Amino acid sequence: MQKPSIRYLHLAPENELPVLEGLTAFKAIIMVEAEVPEMTRWDVSRWLVESGCKYALAWGDQCEAWRESIDDASLEATDYEDVPEDQQLMATAHEDEDLSEVFWFAKHRASHPALELAETLILHIADEPRREAIEAEFRDA
Repeated sequence: MQKPSIRYLHLAPENELPVLEGLTAFKAIIMVEAEVPEMTRWDVSRWLVESGCKYALAWGDQCEAWRESIDDASLEATDYEDVPEDQQLMATAHEDEDLSEVFWFAKHRASHPALELAETLILHIADEPRREAIEAEFRDA
């Protein structure tokens, strides 16, 4: 079993999407603490799917809309066809939960039915980064 690793990425809503190097199949915690235009939400959702996200946990502003757009991006990427279990993407929304609960769930319960997801991307969509505090809270979960 691989040691779980985390990667923090801050994105302001107007930022260009970077290439996610070194990630294969991974979990993504999408922390939304800024207003994000709908088209940007769709672009980010498609980018996550194209980058190899296999389990997405949405938390924060409009998290249910994020879950839906990630689900739709996954379906779009597979031409709305049935796919083998190892290619499926799981997506959850955590509207009424504290961030610490989402982190705990991501670390201890969120599992893919066919893949071991040892890497977790914390995608922090906000005006200002909070890397140290967020990584510390994730480690403590």
